[in-house]
Amino acid sequence: MTQTIAFIGGGNMASAIIGGLIQQGLPAHNILVVEPFDEARAKLKDLFGITALSAPDATLERAGLVVWAVKPQTFKDAAHQTKAHTAQALHLSVAAGIRSDSIAAWLGSERIIRCMPNTPALIGKGMTALVARAGVTDADKQWAGEVIATTGQFLWLEREDQLDAVTAISGSGPAYMFYFMEAMTEAGAEMGLTREQAYQLAVATFIGAGELARASTEAPEVLRQRVTSKGGTTYAAITSMDESGIKASFAKALHAARNRAREMGDEFGKA
Repeated sequence: MTQTIAFIGGGNMASAIIGGLIQQGLPAHNILVVEPFDEARAKLKDLFGITALSAPDATLERAGLVVWAVKPQTFKDAAHQTKAHTAQALHLSVAAGIRSDSIAAWLGSERIIRCMPNTPALIGKGMTALVARAGVTDADKQWAGEVIATTGQFLWLEREDQLDAVTAISGSGPAYMFYFMEAMTEAGAEMGLTREQAYQLAVATFIGAGELARASTEAPEVLRQRVTSKGGTTYAAITSMDESGIKASFAKALHAARNRAREMGDEFGKA
C-alpha cells in the first residue's frame, strides 16, 4: 500500500476507493486520476489533494496498479489512449460486463483482475467480488484485496462468468433495496404515516434485517418463518406477495440483469 495507484475515471466508485485508501494511510501524492471533465477533476483535487490529469500521459508510468473506473462503452478508447504508459502495471477493472479477454487485448497485458463492487462502497459498506486472470500472481491478488478492502467486504470467484451473476445480485442489488423502500414509503403514507416516518421505518428495517441475517447461521427462509405466524399480519403480507408471484418476478429481474451484463460484454468488448 505504498506504491502509486492510478485511476482511469474519477466517478463515484473511484472516489469511494480513493477515500478508503487515504483513510488507510496511502499518501495523496501516491494517487493519480485521469478525469477528462473539468468540474469532476477539480472536485477530486479539492476533496483528496491528489494529482488529477485531464488525459493520460507519462505520469502514469509511476503507477504499479491501474484501476479502471470507466463506463463500459468508453473502456476501449480509454485503454488505447493509456496502454503506452501502463505496460508495467497490474490492472483492476470495475467496469460492468467488459470481459478480461477484451481488456487483455486492448492493453497487451495478462495482469488483469476484474471486480464488481456496489455503491455502499461509498460509505465503506460495499460488497465486491473479484476474479483474476492466469497472469496475476498471488502478490497481485493480495494487493488488489487490500485496495478493495478499504471499501468493505470482498470475495474471490473461481470463474469469470460468475461475475455476471454477481452484477445481478450485489452490483445492482442496492437499487432493488431502494425500490422496495420506495414501495414501503408510499404504502406507509397511504396508511396514514408521514412520508418521513414511513421512510425512517423502512430504512431501519432493511438495516436491522440485514444485520440479523449476517449475525445468524440460519437460512433466510428460516429467519422469515420465525416472524411469520400463520394467520398473523406477516402471514397476510407474504401470502399476498406469493399470490402475486413477486418472488418469481424478482428472480426473473435478476436474470434480466445478468443477461444484460453478458450483452454489454458482447456489445462493448469487441476488439
